[in-house]
Amino acid sequence: MDGTDGTDGTESAPDGRGLPVGEVARLAGVTVRTLHHYDEIGLLRPRGRTAAGYRLYDAQDLLRLQRVLAYRELGFSLEEVARLLAPGAADGGTASPDDELALLRRQRDQLAARIERLRTVLLAVETTMEARTMGIELTPQEILEVFGDDDPTQYADEAAERWGDTDAYKQSQARARAYGKADWARMKSEQEACTTAYADLFRAGAAPTGPEAMDAAEAHRQLVTRWFYDCDHTMHRGLGDMYVDDPRFTAYYDAHAPGLAAWVRDAVHANADRAQA
Repeated sequence: MDGTDGTDGTESAPDGRGLPVGEVARLAGVTVRTLHHYDEIGLLRPRGRTAAGYRLYDAQDLLRLQRVLAYRELGFSLEEVARLLAPGAADGGTASPDDELALLRRQRDQLAARIERLRTVLLAVETTMEARTMGIELTPQEILEVFGDDDPTQYADEAAERWGDTDAYKQSQARARAYGKADWARMKSEQEACTTAYADLFRAGAAPTGPEAMDAAEAHRQLVTRWFYDCDHTMHRGLGDMYVDDPRFTAYYDAHAPGLAAWVRDAVHANADRAQA
């Protein structure tokens, strides 16, 4: 016989000298072809053979196979596994503890680097998914270039849950899908100009109910309408309330000047009252 173990490796071993290749493959969760390959390269050569020349695996062979599969699961190449299990391939010997530890350390470093790369990829995928939820057709790199640390996608799921069924949200998404990188950069610049105008008036001691403050609030309302959705004065009043009720918005405005968020809310309300009077 040629020692290929037939077509399926399921021959029996009536003399009890070991397990046939098909049974070992089934128990180990590998293919017969894999076991044949391990034999051919000298990584796992079964100790026994039937009278017909078929492979038979004893307890020591199974123990070695277990170690081979464990190292393969850790990501070691077949060549590295052979080093780890050498010398003494025929009798189950292993590499020295120092050699094994050095290889394990290297593999740990490689796995850590791979994990970090996968985390970066995962973050990019999540950012892209969140951006698509908001209708933003930008790559993660473009989002970073335009918005920096002020990632607009970080609350995408929350926005979809809170306002996903509203006409304003749907209108905002439809508009956002049409914007390119330059559009988003221009929008962000205009938004920052509005915030700066608010902060300058606040620092100058302007009353939130005064004409300059109300004009600044009106410019802000028109920005929202121009870029996102039709924001009437009632909706703008609700935004003003959110700037105080939601600590994240409060933190954004108060980072420019402590107390600014409440001042902006009052200016927005004053502007709405002026328009509705």
